[in-house]
Amino acid sequence: MLVTTDEILQHAHKNMYAVGAFNFSNMENLHAIVEAAEEMKSPVILAASQSAIKYAGLECMVAMVRVAAKNSSVPMALHLDHGTDYQTLIRCIANGFTSVMIDGSHHDLQGNIDVTREIVKIAHAAGVSVEGELGRLSGVEDQISVSEKDSIYTNPAEAKTFVEATGIDSLAIAIGTAHGKYKGVPKLDFDRLVEIKKLLDMPIVLHGSSGVPLDDLKKAVSLGINKINIDTDVRQAFTDGVHEVFEAKPSEYCIRKICGKGKEHMRKVVCEKIECFGSAGKA
Repeated sequence: MLVTTDEILQHAHKNMYAVGAFNFSNMENLHAIVEAAEEMKSPVILAASQSAIKYAGLECMVAMVRVAAKNSSVPMALHLDHGTDYQTLIRCIANGFTSVMIDGSHHDLQGNIDVTREIVKIAHAAGVSVEGELGRLSGVEDQISVSEKDSIYTNPAEAKTFVEATGIDSLAIAIGTAHGKYKGVPKLDFDRLVEIKKLLDMPIVLHGSSGVPLDDLKKAVSLGINKINIDTDVRQAFTDGVHEVFEAKPSEYCIRKICGKGKEHMRKVVCEKIECFGSAGKA
């Protein structure tokens, strides 16, 4: 069934677990995520970036998700990840997405508040949840690119001001993760997370979680993280599956076999993450 992220994350917030937001770009990605959620009896968030929407088509992505949700026994949300383009945000709100992230983190605090508050007003009127972001993660993911020197950890006091001024449903914070592949092992600022969670009685989001050790993710969940974004890890898993096919048979041309192996690898990674986040059995 298709629901909002607020419905999913409020339960996670109250019961101290996290739900994975897994990015997808095509049918095989979608099936891998949904099959894993069904197997683990977990709620799940299907995340689409602006680049993925441009690639697959917004209407096509919505239609696929609606069919998957109709035939599924687990709650799932369709979420726009890192929405920076106003027209894309509005199209998603108007055409079936149940959640959007407005990424105004490149603005100063007041500028971020202004753009986020406007999207909250429009989205809430349509029954769509909104995630905001305060602080900036370094790294590259699709159209998002932030240099290490420009990355800024989330200020707890500013986070409280931001949430109260915008009315967002969940807040993405920067505590040491990064987009894309890590060059080393990330060091998370757990003390900052604890302080933010104490100030905000709401779902907290962790972006850039691919490559973060599972033990660190478990600790982050225990301290109040309720939504964890995974993109690079599932992309890598899918690609590994495709490579496996061609290594065994370079002349293979059956798309079902090629993409099917990618889907199989991706599903396994999604199951592993769900187990780590504590959402297994919470559907």
